[in-house]
Parts: sequence; C-alpha cells; structure tokens
Amino acid sequence: MELPEVEVMRRDLDRDVVGRKIATAEVRPSKNAMRTIRRHDKRKDFTSRLAGHKISKTDRRGKYVLLSLDSGDVLVVHFGMSGQFLRGNKRTALPAHTQVVLTFNQGGDLRFVDPRTFGEMFVTASDELGKVKELQHLAIDPLDHVFTWQAFGNTLAEHATKLKPLLMDQKFISGLGNIYSDEVLFHAGLRYDRMSDSLSSQEVRRLYRAIQETLQDAIRFRGTTLDDEAYVDLFGKPGEYQNELKVYGRTGQPCRRCRSPIVMVKLSGRSAYLCPQCQS
Repeated sequence: MELPEVEVMRRDLDRDVVGRKIATAEVRPSKNAMRTIRRHDKRKDFTSRLAGHKISKTDRRGKYVLLSLDSGDVLVVHFGMSGQFLRGNKRTALPAHTQVVLTFNQGGDLRFVDPRTFGEMFVTASDELGKVKELQHLAIDPLDHVFTWQAFGNTLAEHATKLKPLLMDQKFISGLGNIYSDEVLFHAGLRYDRMSDSLSSQEVRRLYRAIQETLQDAIRFRGTTLDDEAYVDLFGKPGEYQNELKVYGRTGQPCRRCRSPIVMVKLSGRSAYLCPQCQS
C-alpha cells in the first residue's frame, strides 16, 4: 500500500470501528502469525492489551495506522507489501493468511490478512509512541497542512539526487511508492531522472501541486487496485484509481495528453514509467 490506500483504510476504520469494544483478540495458530506480532514475545503479551478495550480514535503517520484504545494504549499497524484489514463476521470464513482477528462486543470482527507477512501489528503505550524508531524517522506528510511549497522547495534544494528515488524516500516525504511517484512526475511534467537541485521555482511549485492533487484524487477514487488485487478496502472492494493512471503500467499505450507511447525504463532495479514528450 501507498499513502492513498492507507488513508482510505484509516477513514474506513474511523467510520466503522471507532467506538467498538474488542471482546477477544486472537493471533492465529501459525508461525507466520507470530511474525505479524514480532515485537511481542508471546501471543498473550499482544492480545491481553486489546481484549476488553474500546477503540477510541484513528490516526495515520506516513503509512502507519494508529488505533487508540480507551486504556491509553495504541495499536500500531503497518501493512507492508500485502497486508490489509477486512471486516467480517461469524458467517464469513476467514480468508487464507489471516494472521490476527479482533472480535467486537457489538458483533462482527476485524481481520488482519497478510500473505507475505512483511506487515506488522504491535501495541504500545501512547506516551511511548515517540520512542518507536520507525515513527521517529518519518518525513513530512504530504497531506499535512504544514506541508508548504516553500519548505518543500528548500528541502529539494538540499538534495542532489534523481527525483523518483527521492520521492520514494520515506525520510524525505511519507507515503509515495512506485505508482504515485510516476503519476506525480507525469502530472508535474518532470522526468524521473531530473536532479532535485536543478528545478526552477516554477517547477518546484508544479511538483508540489502534483503531489497534493494526485494523492487527493487517488483517495477520492479509493486507491489503486492492480491485477494482483493486493489492495482492497475494509469491505473487500477494489479501488478505482487504476482506471485513472496516466503512465504507471501503461507501457506502449498512448499518452492521455499527447498520444505518444508511454515508455518504461529501469532505475536502480525499479521500473519508471513516463511520457518522453510530456516530461522533461
């Protein structure tokens, strides 16, 4: 998941599970499930801090979702490459690779499904969040109101690196990955290999606007679901932004602006998609 998918999931959770009390928390009986809660030594260390407590609010930091509990603890969730939350109930079978199940007093449950187990869940005290290493090093959130184009431009100028790797650097800006870095750069009319310290003031403004507008559009269309269906929302429905993609995954197809063929190049082992005519 990239930032739009995580934000869609957070908003769904905010509407659907805030105010619900967790009756039971189960870590499924498999070694893979223990990888999901790898910061806890035992299943009970994790489940005992959840059972009997109400989810009071949701938050997001970068690609981490935070579920605050009425106990003062926080359930921190990172989806990794294939993790997702799904709502269910006793009448619906658990999907394969379900690692954790939270059952609510009011009925229904919340399932954390993660085939590749690169995602994780852990519980920590709210006043200990500042000590979580991964949260300490998160960069500015592009949807945060303090994300201004002037500050963005100053940070860009401090680097001398190619734009696509920089946009994907979670210590530079939170939440952009392969898909949205390509879409942002197309929207801004900039090539993946432009040096970040070479941009004019006008180009910085274009890139800044492109980041905000692309992410907001992706959230409005409820995220991007590719052919592998690695992402669906809380209720199992795919997103729709894949129908709006301008360059990502469209090798050989005509550019939606100029009709030139979209090309794919390799950059440090990753793919980058662009229109050679519209991006410079």
